[in-house]
Amino acid sequence: MSDYETIERIDAFCDAVPRQRARAEVTGPLVLFIPAGPGWPYYARPRVDERLPVHAAEIRAVRARQRELLIPESFEWLEQTAPLMAPAAEAAGLEVRRHPLLVLGHLLPRPPVPPRITVRIVTPDDPDLVLAWAVPGVAFAHPGTQVGEAGVTERDKLAADHDAGTMAMLRERLGSRRSAIATAAGPNGPLAAGSYQIVDGVAEITGVGVLPASRRRGLGAAVTHMLAADALERGARIVFLSATDGSVARIYARLGFRIIGTAMIGEPPDAG
Repeated sequence: MSDYETIERIDAFCDAVPRQRARAEVTGPLVLFIPAGPGWPYYARPRVDERLPVHAAEIRAVRARQRELLIPESFEWLEQTAPLMAPAAEAAGLEVRRHPLLVLGHLLPRPPVPPRITVRIVTPDDPDLVLAWAVPGVAFAHPGTQVGEAGVTERDKLAADHDAGTMAMLRERLGSRRSAIATAAGPNGPLAAGSYQIVDGVAEITGVGVLPASRRRGLGAAVTHMLAADALERGARIVFLSATDGSVARIYARLGFRIIGTAMIGEPPDAG
């Protein structure tokens, strides 16, 4: 499969996944995914059925609709399939961020993990599921790859505040095998976790996070490797992910991923 065909498949995946639990609302060249139940909100993005030029006025109209619905003003797209989206988004007042888009070639051997660390796929009834869900939340609240102080205490606090509806939705997705969660856990439970979603033979690995106190031990790479291996076992022909930056992309390259394009995110400057 050529890189062009792979990017087209990834673009179709990014349009298909939200439709599983969101209502698609078309505004000119854009489609907005409106949540239809508990869980995380989705984004707006260029349509895949008819690729029309995107202008700033159309992005402003979708932003107004997002504010009306009280959902994040977030846009995601691939630079290779919508090369004119970025200047339109910037003209509409969004901050545009570019992230390396990587696709798995040949999965290389898993790097070693420290003693007493177990890497596994989490089942829907696993007692560590809520803790595994909480790990990326703590990790992303402390961005970067530097070792920090936040650890299992912060994880447990976030887990205790979990939303029952979100967890029910997550268990349903795990049970239906549309999603999977992997964790690297020690004696005190999950220290790193991540997930993937799979549709029509395409799987995206997302949300890989490591508790700051447990960084620089190879746990994120181990979780990513487990997710990629599991996705391949479930029939994925394309496994992809986006990296924060080039330095993180190099970590994924050691597992067999390579850069194929650029994933784009547009949000208001104060969204973070």
